[in-house]
Amino acid sequence: MGMTMTQKILAAHAGLESVAVGQLIEADVDLTLANDITGPVAIREMEKAGFDKVFDNTKVALVMDHFAPNKDIKSAEQCLTCREFSKKHHIVNFFDVGAMGIEHALLPEKGLTAPGELIIGADSHTCTYGALGAFSTGVGSTDLAAGMATGKAWFKVPGAIRFTLKGKLSPWVSGKDVILHIIGKIGVDGALYQSMEFVGEGVSSLSMDDRFTICNMAIEAGAKNGIFPVDDKTMAYIKDRVHRPITVFEADPDAEYEREIEIDLSALRPTIACPHLPENTKTIDELGHIEVQQSVIGSCTNGRIDDMRVAAEILKGRHVAPDVRAIIIPATQEVYLQCIEEGLTKIFIQAGAIVSTPTCGPCLGGHMGILAHGERSISTTNRNFVGRMGHITSEIYLASPAIAAASAVAGYICAPDDLE
Repeated sequence: MGMTMTQKILAAHAGLESVAVGQLIEADVDLTLANDITGPVAIREMEKAGFDKVFDNTKVALVMDHFAPNKDIKSAEQCLTCREFSKKHHIVNFFDVGAMGIEHALLPEKGLTAPGELIIGADSHTCTYGALGAFSTGVGSTDLAAGMATGKAWFKVPGAIRFTLKGKLSPWVSGKDVILHIIGKIGVDGALYQSMEFVGEGVSSLSMDDRFTICNMAIEAGAKNGIFPVDDKTMAYIKDRVHRPITVFEADPDAEYEREIEIDLSALRPTIACPHLPENTKTIDELGHIEVQQSVIGSCTNGRIDDMRVAAEILKGRHVAPDVRAIIIPATQEVYLQCIEEGLTKIFIQAGAIVSTPTCGPCLGGHMGILAHGERSISTTNRNFVGRMGHITSEIYLASPAIAAASAVAGYICAPDDLE
């Protein structure tokens, strides 16, 4: 019986010739990841279990991004715990204020994730790195503690859904619209503990930033991971970033899938997830008139340079509506610097937006844009649960950077083509 991409990566890291759906395995990990929220928990669990060293100080990454720069005393203490642990164990990949970025944008940018690798992180959106043809998935802090100490983790081998992409995206339609369309189609549990494998001629038309966005939100469909095949765009992305041998895995022609879904990219319209679940989707044509008080462009889902460029293209020569707060958050220092060098930051500020240091910030209701009662936000983040971004009566509409930028100008949710 043939294997999927994910199954091949798991088999290789478990030292097995093959694996089957539902099989329990122990596998070697190439990288473990934690942030300023999950890191302290993992550190305490690791120490409680009696471990006094990490398995490899080059394969543990700690990124201070959720409440950093520290918003209060508790968040400062959490980061201090991670700093002290990193110094004690000589952690090479410790990223703090001034060097940090939003973890799932930062690690690929730094070349810490690569095709064929197995990556675990104590953050559910660790599935982002499947865009590079890696198996990456979120785990609990206790599992991460074991991974940091031993370099191993256990898995139940997932089945898979094959998404065959055809055609090419229309203007103002992006990877965010693709994944919101899919989640709207299959539901937030539609891929529960399965691998979402993206194939087809349409893949080649998607940018790497599109692919990162799509894999990032695989968890919002309940998936174990999302994964793309490795192609010329993948190799171009890792060139000059990854300087170690890589292994490219391909699904077998006779690999078994639990179901197959075809997506015509050319037929997709800008898609918005309405409160309070990512599956509650409508196209821009179906939405109606919905006013917003805040627009957030950033996060591990949509804070990369392509996202910044799209937002700037729409905001150039325009101004944010008087009753809207536009918050733009480049995902990493490198993206921030690119925004400055390309003149995007000037466009944002002249349009009446603010530009934040890289941080998760408002995505999880952390800081840099908390909503008051009854307020609505259009946001390029990944979750719109009740109270996710502030008051329990506030509402979050998930959308692409193009829609978020246009909505900031209009004062209500709209597409760029609808602006005067």
